[in-house]
Formats: sequence, C-alpha cells, structure tokens
Amino acid sequence: MSYDLDIVTKITESFNHLSDAEKKVATVILEDLTFTAGASITDIANRAQVSEATITRFAKSVNCENVRSLKLRLAQSIAVGQRFISETKDEVEGLHGHYDAIKKSLDDNAQLITEDIINSAVEKILDARQVLTFGVGGGSTMIAQESQHRLFRLGYPATAYSDPMLMHMAASTLSNNDAVICISASGVSPDVKESAQIAKQYNAKVVAITRAGSELANIADAVLPIKYEETDFIFSPSTSRYAMLAALDVLMTELAVAKKRTSRDKLRRIKLVLDSYFNSHERLPLGD
Repeated sequence: MSYDLDIVTKITESFNHLSDAEKKVATVILEDLTFTAGASITDIANRAQVSEATITRFAKSVNCENVRSLKLRLAQSIAVGQRFISETKDEVEGLHGHYDAIKKSLDDNAQLITEDIINSAVEKILDARQVLTFGVGGGSTMIAQESQHRLFRLGYPATAYSDPMLMHMAASTLSNNDAVICISASGVSPDVKESAQIAKQYNAKVVAITRAGSELANIADAVLPIKYEETDFIFSPSTSRYAMLAALDVLMTELAVAKKRTSRDKLRRIKLVLDSYFNSHERLPLGD
C-alpha cells in the first residue's frame, strides 16, 4: 500500500514556489476546501481571479495529473475532517473538563457489559492453556500490554503482541485450548482482524474488546462492547482508552473471582515479593 503526501500539506509546502497566479489558487483552496472540491474549474478561476489555464497549471504544480485529480484529493482531505484543518470551537472547558470527558465516557459504557456478556468472555478464557493479547496503535497496544500484566498475576501464561507479523505468526501456533483477547476500539484494524481469523482457524477462543457490531466483533466468540464519541477537539487523546481499560478491568476481576483459590495464592505471592522488594508492609498498589 502506498500513501501520497496529503494534498493540503503538498499545497502548503509548495506555496512559496508557486507563481503569483497559482498562489491565488492555493489561497482559495486552503480557505475553503469544500467549495473547491465541488466547484467547476470556471467557478474556482472566478473566485481566485485567474484564468482556467492557471487552475490546470496549479494542479500539475502540486503533483496532480489534472484538475479532476486535484478535486478528488481535496475531497479525501474533507472526508478526514475540517476539524484537522481549521480552528474549531469544541474545546475542553478548563483542566477539569478532561476529567469530565473521561467520566462521561465511563458512564456511557458502564451499562454495555451485562452479566451474561462477561460470563461468556470469562468462560472462553478460564481454562485456557495460554492467553495471547493482540492490539495495534496507541490505545490498543497499551491495553494489550495491560492485559498481559493482569493475566500473569492470575497464573496465566500470557503474551501481548502489537507487531502485525508476530501477531499473525503467534495466532498460527494456537490450538483449541488457547485463548486470544483482541483489542480494537473501532474494530476495523486489519492486522487484529486477520490475526483473530487465524486464531479461530485453529480453534482458539477469541474474546474481543471492541465496538459492538464491528467487523472484529463479528469474528469473536465473545465481545465486551464499547462505544466512543470523537469530538471536534482533536488535541485531547481519545477517551475510548478508558472505556477499553474499564472493560478489561471488569473481565480480569471476574476471571480472578472465578478461580478464587488460585488467584488468591498467586496474588499473595506477588504481594510477598513486593513487600520484600520495597522493604515495606504498607498497602501499596499490587504491582506498582
């Protein structure tokens, strides 16, 4: 798969090398992508107060084959969202606004995971020989690693993968007494989906933390559903990370409770080692 430099960046970087007439075209485009993507070459020329031939020359100056290609790439930029190009008013209200956004995400997701849903997920993992976790990208990679850290505390051999090739390879080694936790907020990550399909091909159980009804959800044997709402304030990290982490915490807690005796013994040993390591008997976080 190849990726062309996006047209907005190309126009911006080329601006100082354009002719005066072409700079007028560039200014019109950058000020109103939506207009330019839908307007005729005549309308663009009239707004920029240049000739139609200048529009054609401009398209070639920014590495587009013709005006049609230029407009297509502008339309692609619009699809990404105007919020990534111009200022928006949808901002977090002060420092406490960040906490409010996180709490709202948790409140919105709190009712999605029912007892039946969590029991189904626990059943798929409970007696697994090993549990692999797959997640790519910032938030999903972090949650996959956290899953590994939670699982070994309960006595499960667990490994987290975020490298696509290793995910595929690891999935191909599984069997019907193994389990996989696949993590993707959107549920459209090709690498996670393909790895889940490979795992199922070899009869491993697949549990997904993902958007309900997503492509990944349709592959999984059990789904812990999440929902997220992306705002126009692009500078704040996505609160979907907290929804995924909360779902994981619920899963790990119920998994621990389902094997109380084993879980209690493993956690006791960890606490003993940590107390010795820190030379402390305070009630410090288990695994700080």
